[in-house]
Amino acid sequence: MFDWFDALGNWVAFQLLGLGSESQLGLAVQFFIMDTAKIFFLLVAVIYLMGLLRAYVSTERVRQLVAGRPKWQARSLAITLGSVTPFCSCSSVPLFIGFVEARIPVGITFAFLIASPMINEVAVVLLISILGWEVALLYVLAGLVVAYVGSIIIEWFKPERWVESYVWDIKMRQQQEEMAHAGGFNQRHDFAWNEVKVIVKRIWHWVFIGIALGAVFHGYVPEEWVTAYLSDATDWWSVPAAVLMGVPLYSNAIGVIPFIEAMINKGVPIGTSLALMMSIAALSLPELLILRKVIKWQALAVFVGVLTVAFISVGYLFNYLFS
Repeated sequence: MFDWFDALGNWVAFQLLGLGSESQLGLAVQFFIMDTAKIFFLLVAVIYLMGLLRAYVSTERVRQLVAGRPKWQARSLAITLGSVTPFCSCSSVPLFIGFVEARIPVGITFAFLIASPMINEVAVVLLISILGWEVALLYVLAGLVVAYVGSIIIEWFKPERWVESYVWDIKMRQQQEEMAHAGGFNQRHDFAWNEVKVIVKRIWHWVFIGIALGAVFHGYVPEEWVTAYLSDATDWWSVPAAVLMGVPLYSNAIGVIPFIEAMINKGVPIGTSLALMMSIAALSLPELLILRKVIKWQALAVFVGVLTVAFISVGYLFNYLFS
């Protein structure tokens, strides 16, 4: 199936535009066309299907269900909800506020906040197409463990005391999905298609930026440079450096995957590449700036510290497993 997109990239770059198949520009354009077509196809298809699912199962009802469960069940449900919502880190903050307003323990709300940008169905499908189902499955398992264990560690610090006082009084707006539940398939279809339009409109430019960075990396970064500086999994500093590099950047897992694909194609170890991906997706500077309006510096420091250690550990583990 994905060969169609590769063929489209070849046709546009090498036949329609007449670029050389060995030139840096030709390789960059071919990569850009191929990944743009593939990612947006998957983006629309998967978000639509998940929109239909959400039209049958209300997020608000799930939130109420989580609030009345034992902590281990509530944590698992929050992570599951985060895993099936294709949000970037910043877009997850409003639901984070909604969880807090519903008096769900703040440690559990962090489980959602970690899982939502790290794991989503589009990113998993893309990872399968790029790295195979084994790596994609291990990445999902790593994300689930990070969200579950990380939220427990954050909960030990009693982060409720660090939530800004005004947040407790915020009422999250009712979502249009409630109207879809009361209607038939046409209403659910309209809701799902609206989800596609809203989410794609919110993230399309970040997807393009991620693809463009991946294309530039793919076409212009010399393989010798990558081999010399980034591809040695035995360099202890490479994984921490990748995590630190990801913090100033901003994208979601979908938008950053093309860049990660190009890095891996150039010889960067899988663990180092995925550590960068996780940092960009779940530990971005824009997200931290938004979160600071919701939680105090102490909670923010704990959140950053736990995820930094977790992402570095996962990076080392993947480098060890796939070396």
